[in-house]
Amino acid sequence: MSKKNIDIVIGTRPEAIKMAPVILELKGRSDFDVRVIATGQHTDMLVQALDYFSIKADVNLGIMRERQSLDYITSSVMEGVGRTLDENKPDGVLVHGDTTTTFAASIAAFYRKIPVGHVEAGLRSWNMHLPFPEEMNRVLTDRIARWWFAPTELAKENLVKEGTRPEAIYVTGNTVVDALFTTIRAKGTPKAECVASLRKDMPFLLVTAHRRESWGKPLEDICSALLDILEKYPAYGALVPMHKNPAVRETMREILGGNERIVLCDPLDYPDFVWAIDNCKLILSDSGGVQEEASALGKPVLILRDVTERPEALEHGSGLLVGTKRERIISAAYELLSDSEAYRRVQARCEGNPFGDGQASRRIADILSVDLA
Repeated sequence: MSKKNIDIVIGTRPEAIKMAPVILELKGRSDFDVRVIATGQHTDMLVQALDYFSIKADVNLGIMRERQSLDYITSSVMEGVGRTLDENKPDGVLVHGDTTTTFAASIAAFYRKIPVGHVEAGLRSWNMHLPFPEEMNRVLTDRIARWWFAPTELAKENLVKEGTRPEAIYVTGNTVVDALFTTIRAKGTPKAECVASLRKDMPFLLVTAHRRESWGKPLEDICSALLDILEKYPAYGALVPMHKNPAVRETMREILGGNERIVLCDPLDYPDFVWAIDNCKLILSDSGGVQEEASALGKPVLILRDVTERPEALEHGSGLLVGTKRERIISAAYELLSDSEAYRRVQARCEGNPFGDGQASRRIADILSVDLA
């Protein structure tokens, strides 16, 4: 039996983390020849994530440039991925999630009539502008796909509502849980100096914010809310890994810089970030992946967004949707930090984590083995 060629396209660090277990699972099987294409939508962060899983990209398009526009990313990915697909002529292309790389790579495959597998298909906020442009990227990718690997039953229901054939939708769980459990089992200690600088006797909050809709006033309110929380709770510190985007870093440094209980740092390597999630008291984040990771570990997370395409985090996970208004963030944080029963109630919702059992990658590989045989 001849091997089937699978191209896996990734562009950002979260994609690399979530696709790493899939890459390793497929590479470990005799019926697949796997090629990893990195677009370089993120550069150093993406390589760091792949290095942790001992994965090296076979192709790196290296498209990233300072203050890149969505137009530039889309056209560069489409052209670069198209060129590599012409060279390899794969039997299938796998993409992940909702990034510009995901959408542009799917279009490039569609133009060549190469079937697309969408890992993490079916998530919906039902608002094309929140998250922006991710909701549109995900919807359009789902229209192109041949295999829909939905992380939850709700994601499958969303796809069926839009007319996707139920028999082509596979509920696998989310591959981020695969990556998370592997990392937790490794029991590593943090290597980043900024993490080591946290006082051992000081509980800390973990804060991440980077989405485009948060730039400007919303991000300023998030930072101001953090200052208010720390003022009320002097026993706490905060760890704030800053996204590489200048629009994010400038705001955070201006408002949070100089506070001795706030550690501002570059994005953490994945194992250090997992350690931070597992050891912090409370998370404030606008990240989609963090909602899943926090729920898997039973860690309360204040979701700094007005809508989420992961409502399971609200219903059966540890997420509380608070938006970006200063007063609402403060109120929710005060309740969790001062009321131990409220904190435990949020943790209790996570029994039977809605985002999977850590076996999503195996299921995806099994499906492709049968369908491409």
